[in-house]
Amino acid sequence: MIFQRALRRELLSAAGAVFTILFTITVTWMLIKILGLAAGGKVASSDVVQLIGFSALQYLPILLILTGFISVLMVVSRSYQDSEMVVWFASGVSLSKWITPVLLFGLPIIVSTAILSLVATPWANRQSTELKERYEKREDIAKVSPGKFQESASTDRIFFVEGVAGDLSKVQNIFINTFTNGRSSIVVAKEGKMEIDAHGDKFLLMSQGRRYDGLATEPDFQMMQFERYGILVSAQTTAEMGDKSAKSLPLKQLLDNPTNFNRGELLWRVSLPLMSIVLLLMAIPLGFVNPRVGRSANVIVALLLVIMYLTFVNIMQATVVQGRFSFGKAWWPLHLFAMISVMLMLSWRLNVNSNWHPSVIWSRAKFALRRKDHKEKCAL
Repeated sequence: MIFQRALRRELLSAAGAVFTILFTITVTWMLIKILGLAAGGKVASSDVVQLIGFSALQYLPILLILTGFISVLMVVSRSYQDSEMVVWFASGVSLSKWITPVLLFGLPIIVSTAILSLVATPWANRQSTELKERYEKREDIAKVSPGKFQESASTDRIFFVEGVAGDLSKVQNIFINTFTNGRSSIVVAKEGKMEIDAHGDKFLLMSQGRRYDGLATEPDFQMMQFERYGILVSAQTTAEMGDKSAKSLPLKQLLDNPTNFNRGELLWRVSLPLMSIVLLLMAIPLGFVNPRVGRSANVIVALLLVIMYLTFVNIMQATVVQGRFSFGKAWWPLHLFAMISVMLMLSWRLNVNSNWHPSVIWSRAKFALRRKDHKEKCAL
């Protein structure tokens, strides 16, 4: 059908332009953010390009959803603005005829969003986390680099080491001065290395050394000798660990280990392709504009609805993570309500546009002709 071919061609053209703009803005923002982290010494400069690629994969599902929604909204609005809808309605093409070509246009977007959210995004999260953790661990070792006094980020600890072992994983002859509650604690050890425990906490493990608490001239001065001693370098909270691990887990592990964090992450991944379907259909009735008035108002309303939709999905995810709702009760009501809202808006718009039905137009035309003939007879 000529109508469907023309519509799909225009939708593809609009989608290409919208995606290019959104992707460029996102990559530019990520580039500025990651370069700032690299300048601050939080990520390696050699990993900047990889981190940008992994970050782009993480944001790609949202970009595709917005691309489909904005493209359909632009095409529908332009058709109203240029009075093309009047021609389509007069030709017997109802607004419901837009559903099939819009869904055919959005099918690749829906499938791509599902694949990205279920497979590609978790993989990108894992790769990005591994790069950052590898650099953080390397930087922790560098904080006790040989021959330099190094102050910790919290400014309450000073490190010094004399040498580094051959494999660069251990440091030798360590000196650490820690200030806690106005008291000084000095630790000296023969060697040490960085380790991360099962909870994600980072420790500097030292062996064969001594610890001195307080001043030698004070009565509470203490000295102890140890074979193995660990100092906590950085701790990771349970919430951060659960959130990060859930975002990086493959789909099978989420299903095999149904914790609250994993259920919340699964809800988010399942919601993205459903959101794509709902927003594609929602753009059809929201695209209406009065040809005599600007079309900025409907665009603002549409974007506000998208923001509200995303916000409610995040709220439902938070309720699942907190254990207030089960996954089975939380994943479907919001999308069902959104789909019913789309059907109601589309039904209302169809009733409004029914005045442009061919039978109505033909009846009005016949009435006008009869009225004209009557006036001519009266004039004679």
